[in-house]
Amino acid sequence: MTRISSDQVKHVANLARLQLSEEETESFRNQLEAMITFAEQLNELDTDGVEPTSHVLDMKNVMREDVAKQGLPQTEVVKNAPDHQDGYIKVPPIMTED
Repeated sequence: MTRISSDQVKHVANLARLQLSEEETESFRNQLEAMITFAEQLNELDTDGVEPTSHVLDMKNVMREDVAKQGLPQTEVVKNAPDHQDGYIKVPPIMTED
């Protein structure tokens, strides 16, 4: 007896806007069946006393500290801009009135 039917695979494919042939439907049904079997094997493990984790490795935040520091002077920022005015970079408008 299967735990997932071809009709269920077709239903999920329809929700995902996929058209599957009968061969594809059967292939996906077999793959999903194998995944369910594997998940059931995992459920048989004794996990009492095991701390929940989000990662298998004991990882810490590896990013550097966020330290505020002085940025570039405004004159340096606009120096290479194609067009600027009063210390601001000018860009073409993206919305126009037609």
